[in-house]
Amino acid sequence: MTYTSKNIRDIAILGHLGTGKTTLTEALAYASGAIKQKGEVEKKNTISDYLPEEQARLSSVSASIVPLYYQDHKINLIDLPGNDDFVGEILSVTRLIKGAILVIDASAKVQVGTVKHWNILRKRNIPTIIYVNKMDKENVNFEEILSDIREKLGKNAIPFCYPIGHEENFDGFVNVVDLKARRYNGKECVDDEIYPDKKAKIFELHNTICEAVATTNESLLDKFFGGEELTRDEIHKGLREGVLNGELIPVLVGSATKNIGIHTLLSMLIDYLPSPADLKPYKATDNNGNEIERKTIDEEPFSAYVFKTIVDPYAGTLNIIKVNSGILKVGDDIYCSQTGKTEKVNALFELFGKTQKAITEVHAGDICAISKLTNVKSSMTLSSPKNIITYKPVKYPTAVYFLAVLAKSKADEDKMGQVLQKIQVEDPTLEVKRNQETKQLLLGGAGQSHLQYILDKMKNTYKLELETEKPKIVYRETITKEATGDGRYIKQSGGAGFYGVVQMKFEPAPESSFHEEIFGGAVSKNYFPAVEKGFYEALNQGLLAGFPVLGVKATLLDGKEHSVDSNEMAFKMAAILAFKDAYMKCNPVILEPIYKITVNVNASYVGDVLSDLNQKRAKILDMQDAGNGNQEIVALVPEAEILAYATELKAITQGSAFFNREFANYEQVPQFLKDKVIKENKLI
Repeated sequence: MTYTSKNIRDIAILGHLGTGKTTLTEALAYASGAIKQKGEVEKKNTISDYLPEEQARLSSVSASIVPLYYQDHKINLIDLPGNDDFVGEILSVTRLIKGAILVIDASAKVQVGTVKHWNILRKRNIPTIIYVNKMDKENVNFEEILSDIREKLGKNAIPFCYPIGHEENFDGFVNVVDLKARRYNGKECVDDEIYPDKKAKIFELHNTICEAVATTNESLLDKFFGGEELTRDEIHKGLREGVLNGELIPVLVGSATKNIGIHTLLSMLIDYLPSPADLKPYKATDNNGNEIERKTIDEEPFSAYVFKTIVDPYAGTLNIIKVNSGILKVGDDIYCSQTGKTEKVNALFELFGKTQKAITEVHAGDICAISKLTNVKSSMTLSSPKNIITYKPVKYPTAVYFLAVLAKSKADEDKMGQVLQKIQVEDPTLEVKRNQETKQLLLGGAGQSHLQYILDKMKNTYKLELETEKPKIVYRETITKEATGDGRYIKQSGGAGFYGVVQMKFEPAPESSFHEEIFGGAVSKNYFPAVEKGFYEALNQGLLAGFPVLGVKATLLDGKEHSVDSNEMAFKMAAILAFKDAYMKCNPVILEPIYKITVNVNASYVGDVLSDLNQKRAKILDMQDAGNGNQEIVALVPEAEILAYATELKAITQGSAFFNREFANYEQVPQFLKDKVIKENKLI
């Protein structure tokens, strides 16, 4: 069967770590008939957690695609990680989907990750169904859960389902919209009656829903307040409109392990969440830089966005795309805006977890994978060569946690560079840089879990054994007062000699520079470049701890030359000696790298964060409202104080805060730390 945008749903599954997203994915796949037996996270046999690293952790680290076919619709489920360290996966996927399930653990209520994911969904105006999972746990109170949802996520959260059970035992629910009860009989969910003690509450909620529907349309409002009952179709249509425009947040209940509420959830994904053609068209720029729109329909020219790239050491690179417009077929030519290349589509695949199924075409709104494209990776745009467009790429967070890595063997060291290049293609949030001064190879990511996953992947997939150590801080030196130095480089022992004598002044300056104030030709002009070269070479290594020197203005004042033995080498060496002669008289100091950090933190933790930053010698630059009850703190902090800040900030704020960082400048190390820094880092 061909599925066009009208009959497609692209649904991301989000939620705090451990709420049961992967288990819910299994339950939905089982209920739709996609699998004959449910896998279990603990048994390491689920569809979406197929990576060795996921199975070892018993939690997702990567977005996984699970397409389902239900009631003549195709539902592309995307199971996303709950761990904050893998937020790059969430940002990539929520950039293009138009519907989501937010999973809540009934026993834990609304958690930190729930709020974070909700804020991402709200920011991108993605209609969302809240699924309260694990309702079968002990001491669960739905009214308390609903109150928590309304307080933290939105007052417009309305139960589309209400839990029922004998006494305190949850074993089913009532579909409040259609007034149908479902009960778990120990094996499966079956139709049941609405218990008398629940009827008053159920009809009250049903009336609330009808009233909410009536407010979407004047004729319905007149009908409702005139005492007439709304039809089932009127209710469904009104609820869909309310969900699509963000006025209603459906709340469902169930248990993914017992398959309670799963069929109802599947139906409501179709009934109430948008198709790819619904809501606003995607914005892009054409080949001339003009803004254009693409509707997610087959009739538009082909365009797609690459939201994930998988590099298999044996099968090669696979790009996972969402077709934003048009139809893509095997044999078509496509153009990549970022690589500037036109390529032929040799193969298309539908992904089901790690399984690949060859297909011949894909329609607007659908998700598929393409193999063997040259240098194409996440955030790139594919389009028809006759209608070239570019979608705005995702802005990923900066790396905030770094480790230095060392190969255990020469063979591992030789292939480490290529392996890291492949992993960076898969993971745009990973930063890799070689520090030429410390000779360390640094990996940067979102946190400790993120980098541990990278190290595990390098070991499991590429058989690389690596060791880690803390990154070394790259300090600098500078001078704080003016001094004069003499440099004499004289070697005359027969044959060609060396003769260069200079007197130079060195003084603090915003930037290093060379000048000359020679009078009377004491040093010929043709030796000035050699003196300048010697000065800049001397700056490479200060005498306090061997760090490069910043902010020195050098002036050549006087000197001597020899008619036979003077040469460029002699004057270059003389300049170096003059610098060394003057350096300690210039009262040198150590400079440390300062980073500008931007912390997004809930208002309730602002005091704790500010107190901690003050202990880290931070300078607070700004603080302003960031929306959703959060504050944004901008500060300058020494790098030495924030090497483990990604972990520390999570501890201070119970995982609710996050930050970005960028290099700002160098500042003088306080006197009380100077000797310690020199002792720990002396290079000479």
